[in-house]
Amino acid sequence: MSTVHLDIHGRLAEIRLDNPAKLNAFTVAMLQDFAGHLDTVERRTDIACLMVTAEGARAFCAGADINAWGDLSPAEFARHWVRDGHRIFDRLARFSRPVIGVISGHAFGGGLELAAACDIRVMAPKATLALPEAHVGIVPGWSGTQRLARLLPEAVIKEMALFGRRIGAERALQLGFVAEIADDPRQAAVEIAAKVAELSPRAVEVAKFMIHAGCGEDQAAMIEALGSAAIAASADRNEGVAAFRDKRKPVFSGQ
Repeated sequence: MSTVHLDIHGRLAEIRLDNPAKLNAFTVAMLQDFAGHLDTVERRTDIACLMVTAEGARAFCAGADINAWGDLSPAEFARHWVRDGHRIFDRLARFSRPVIGVISGHAFGGGLELAAACDIRVMAPKATLALPEAHVGIVPGWSGTQRLARLLPEAVIKEMALFGRRIGAERALQLGFVAEIADDPRQAAVEIAAKVAELSPRAVEVAKFMIHAGCGEDQAAMIEALGSAAIAASADRNEGVAAFRDKRKPVFSGQ
């Protein structure tokens, strides 16, 4: 059975990690299922918001299951494990709808990187954040030193990655990494998502692209997406497509 589930609640989609016995640590199959669910939700125009949640109170996600990568060769580790995970988390970060990360328990390593790929985060009071990769002789590989650097001060990332310290919920809130601390973070996220459903879907999507272009989240793709959306609504675009299909020279109006 899959340990990553997709649940649809009206206009809210929820991708739920469900492997609490292993602290929801990612395996290859979990990464693949996560990516598949993202594709499914992206194609549904009725979805206004996505939540990323996890089962169990101990951990939101403890990162990557060491049994999934511990025996890989250096080339396999770099080419597949790191790049595949990075690609999937990038896909989440660039998702067209708002994404809420529900940090119900500890978010370590890849789990923190997963949370960082969400647009906003809600955190349980006793949950903590950490980058413990150096304890097992590796470094963050799914954007922990890159995307996270746009969300947290350099000194805080170094505190976690170089000194092995954990960051608690209150400090994460003060740093702006989480939007809210809640005893029931999932319910708090549902309430936030309900507000999103009341807004203009296109305005929200375009605003997200504009913000990403401004902060450097795949800036080139965001600029081209905005430009393509604008030109797709033009009369010239319709004329160009019609002329191609009719095998004639287009007559552009500039409209």
